[in-house]
Amino acid sequence: MARVLVVDDDHTVREVVISYLRAGGHDVAEAADGETALRIMRDEPADLVLLDLMLPGIDGLEVCRRLRTQGDVPVIMLTALGAETDRVVGLERGADDYVTKPFSPRELVLRVDSVLRRAGERSAPPAATVVDGDLVVDPARHVAALGDRDLALTSREFDLLRFLVAHPRHAYSRDQLLQEVWGWSFGDHSTVTVHVRRLREKVEDDPTKPTRLVTVWGVGYRWDPQTIGATA
Repeated sequence: MARVLVVDDDHTVREVVISYLRAGGHDVAEAADGETALRIMRDEPADLVLLDLMLPGIDGLEVCRRLRTQGDVPVIMLTALGAETDRVVGLERGADDYVTKPFSPRELVLRVDSVLRRAGERSAPPAATVVDGDLVVDPARHVAALGDRDLALTSREFDLLRFLVAHPRHAYSRDQLLQEVWGWSFGDHSTVTVHVRRLREKVEDDPTKPTRLVTVWGVGYRWDPQTIGATA
């Protein structure tokens, strides 16, 4: 049973979401504003946060940013805004997924379970360290380094990098990456697009002309290695 924090200023939305989450076996806390949510996460941290984008006072984007400075709790954004730019901003702030209102409560619970399952898989025995030229990906320590500097990666970025480096020269569609990297059988392709762009900014000499994480037109993305080696 996971503890889920539902943050939404709409009492009716909270009530419906909470009832479905509890029916799904989860322990649930609730907050109607960002300040209360941050206080709850400080005093009684949840395993996942369902976070409305439009909140009074501190909005959802700022709450997500602050949560990311404190740890790596999974965050699913709840938003009435349908524009892709709004969704992308949420992902860039560190959200793991988003759901656009109006949404199906059953689908929302499935997304919660999927994100929690993926987060739990990070505790599995780590794979071997992979070396690709001057790039080192160390799953045991959950860090990656390029040359003499550690890369500042979110968990989602690290998961994507680890998967691609471990499967070089193989082209994956966005749907395949959603499933293989994050275990999502559904989701918007912008999730992949945003994290690919952010990874390129950190591992490519020129992100506008990538040589490692390349686009395969009509398919998706592929990792082209410099050199590949692995040590236990």
